[in-house]
Amino acid sequence: MRKLRTIEMHRMTVKEFKEARKLPLIVVLDNVRSLHNVGSVFRSCDAFRIEAVYLCGITAQPPSAEIHKTALGAEDSVDWFYFADATEAIAQLHSNGVTIYSVEQAEGAVALQDIKVKQGERYAVVLGNEVKGVQQNVVDLCDGCIEIPQFGTKHSLNVSVAAGIVVWELARKLMF
Repeated sequence: MRKLRTIEMHRMTVKEFKEARKLPLIVVLDNVRSLHNVGSVFRSCDAFRIEAVYLCGITAQPPSAEIHKTALGAEDSVDWFYFADATEAIAQLHSNGVTIYSVEQAEGAVALQDIKVKQGERYAVVLGNEVKGVQQNVVDLCDGCIEIPQFGTKHSLNVSVAAGIVVWELARKLMF
């Protein structure tokens, strides 16, 4: 088996990405502190051609050398928008008919593998601060919570890892 060279992968240009059909999914980052985590989320969102990333509160915005270090240019391909507070982002999403889930351990949370989606509908997932998670007032505004089942001694995952897992599972279910 031989590894493919980058040129053999026939990846889209940024212009082609911008014009391409997107997965009807938006990732909302609620007060994510680490610029490396932000960059990593951008990169995962590019990989699955999601609609946009909403950066909220203290979450850093491009351009940033630290975001670019892990995004490797995905901050240029994936559309992004900034909101001073995640509640503003949630209000806008709801006004556009988007179903919103917090990725959080909460009463009544649905296991990621059990989440049901409908073709033709738009979705958003909210991921929170590395220490405090998604703010309770933001969880309260969402349509539900998604929990990633875990089986070890730790009760959480790195936010960028959680984003990659959730985006992959929803992409699998929403694939065009």
